Order: sequence, then C-alpha cells, then structure tokens
Amino acid sequence: MKIRILITTLLVISVGVLGAACGGGNSSSGMKKIADQKISNDLTVTLSNADGKLKNGEQTITLSFTDASGKPVEISAASLNFNMPAMGSMAEMNDAATLSTSSTAGEFSGKVNLQMAGEWIAQISYEGKETGKTTMKVTAY
Repeated sequence: MKIRILITTLLVISVGVLGAACGGGNSSSGMKKIADQKISNDLTVTLSNADGKLKNGEQTITLSFTDASGKPVEISAASLNFNMPAMGSMAEMNDAATLSTSSTAGEFSGKVNLQMAGEWIAQISYEGKETGKTTMKVTAY
C-alpha cells in the first residue's frame, strides 16, 4: 500500500514538473506572449518572444495568426513595423522587423532592433485567407 502511494505521489510530481518545464501558456515555438489583437471573429494575431517582454535593442520575435479555437491560420505574407510617434523635439521612429515564414502555418519569425525603451505601436499587415492591417500598443523595456 505504501509503495502504491509513493508511486502515485511521484507520478503527480513528475507531471507537474513536466508541465512547468513545457511552459504552459507559451506558443508551440516556446515563445511567450507579449501582446495579441483580435482582428475578426476568427482571426487573432499574437506577438511573442522568449521573455514575453520587448526590450530596446536587437531581439528575436514571433508573429502568429490563429483562429477562434487557437489553431494556426494560413497566412502567406506578413510585415511588422514598430512606430513611435514624434514627441516634443524627438522625431518619429520606425523600426521594421525582418520576418520569414516558419515551419508552422501562420507563424513568422524574425528580428527587430528597437531604438529605445518606451511605448511603441506594432503595425501589422498580412495576406492570406484574410488580408488586412491592424495595430497594437506594446512597451519596450
């Protein structure tokens, strides 16, 4: 009886550790969500990276498109630009991400070099089953 309880306890602990190691809530690529935007009833775009936070400087990001049930949506092309409007004597800034398709449908990986910390507007254009543009506010630290 004691052995059965011990084995059950070890299995429960193992499942918990495995679940934590797999990073529940992360995308299939191991990235953590920074922000998402519902574009339509059946299309959501998600911006993510390894830390779940943008930072100033160069970094790797992922842009993914999913349907209402969270399944990938086939998007053939996407672009991502980070815009910081002019403030006072500071000129407007635009930092474009270089994106390429990944092995997952509707997922793009890329790099961006944000010039400074602060609030940015992620400007996203996409083509596929649906075609359009959207924006979302994000903060770089």
